[in-house]
Amino acid sequence: MNVKEIKKMAAQKGVQLGRLRKTELIRSIQSAEKNPVCFMTDQADSCGETSCLWRTDCR
Repeated sequence: MNVKEIKKMAAQKGVQLGRLRKTELIRSIQSAEKNPVCFMTDQADSCGETSCLWRTDCR
């Protein structure tokens, strides 16, 4: 997913966009959805969530 699409999704979730980078945007979306904020963290290494929208970019 490109940054433009991510920004659109973030805005729909009520995330303040500001000058957030892609990683920060995705983590903000995860937080807004009440999901673990794990994108591109060491938690991602042990992630078993195969249906995660961000999995391809995270790995």
